[in-house]
Amino acid sequence: MGRRMNLDKGRALVCGGAGFLGSHVCERLLLEGMDVVCFDNLQTGARANIAHLLRDEAFTFVEGCVCEDLPEGPFDEIWNLASPASPPRYQIDPVGTLMTNVVGTRNGLDLARRWNARFFQASTSEVYGDPEVHPQREDYRGAVNATGPRACYDEGKRAAETLCFDYRRMYEVDVRVARIFNTYGPRMDPEDGRVVSNFVVNALASRPLELYGGGEQTRSFCYRDDLVDGFLLMMRHPDPIEVPVNLGNPVEVTVRELGELVHEMIGTRPAYVSRPMPIDDPRQRRPDISRARELLGWEPRTPLRLGLEKTIAYFAKDAARRRQSEPALS
Repeated sequence: MGRRMNLDKGRALVCGGAGFLGSHVCERLLLEGMDVVCFDNLQTGARANIAHLLRDEAFTFVEGCVCEDLPEGPFDEIWNLASPASPPRYQIDPVGTLMTNVVGTRNGLDLARRWNARFFQASTSEVYGDPEVHPQREDYRGAVNATGPRACYDEGKRAAETLCFDYRRMYEVDVRVARIFNTYGPRMDPEDGRVVSNFVVNALASRPLELYGGGEQTRSFCYRDDLVDGFLLMMRHPDPIEVPVNLGNPVEVTVRELGELVHEMIGTRPAYVSRPMPIDDPRQRRPDISRARELLGWEPRTPLRLGLEKTIAYFAKDAARRRQSEPALS
């Protein structure tokens, strides 16, 4: 991380700052000239994601849980990206996932209220559940199973949005709520269970790819740099944004098509294992990003093939590093 040229642009707290997206937010804020406090319990984040940032005197890492005490201010911005985001990870401790999204968000909002800080909430397309409207607009209220195995995350994020807008109405906290659709790129956890990481890691290892329900369900994949651009545009917008905003790529592909593209790019022979569809897994997922275009002038610029090229290179390098670190067999 290069030395900052401007040291008076404020102080930010990034909850979940050692995660896939949080670490990139920390990088961008440092480049903007902010002092950054990264707060993470390392449940799904990783020290490796932020190791290069520790050399910057404007960066501080604090290990802890958002459901407990947050670092003390003052802060000009609070970024809430603290939550497991992949179904296998957030279902390990569903109660903890729900509390992270409800209690953790409330704690962050209380801190924002105390210091008159702008508050960013990383929400999710999962608030739409298994949608009955396609593509998904922000005014669609969703079809969520409130008692299913995914509810800890889906309903946790919905409740977190409720808190954000109630704090806006009651206490005039300046909140920015982004509904994130499927995102991929370097620093994804190879074992997080998301479709891009699963497919790339398995194809690199010449293992068959798992297709759930035949792979005909659709997803829309946004490259991480494009998404973080959208985050910054939301947070820097001079006027209040009193509605949630979809951030994602409106180009829709089936999961099987993604698998075929990964095989083609890596040069492996297509091979699949069929699995039953998980409970409440969405059949279709594509954002309507009209609001982001109109409010922010934002839309993704990275084609799927280019983003996958960078992601495959990252996972190939990571796999080589892991092999080198394995103890030799005697």
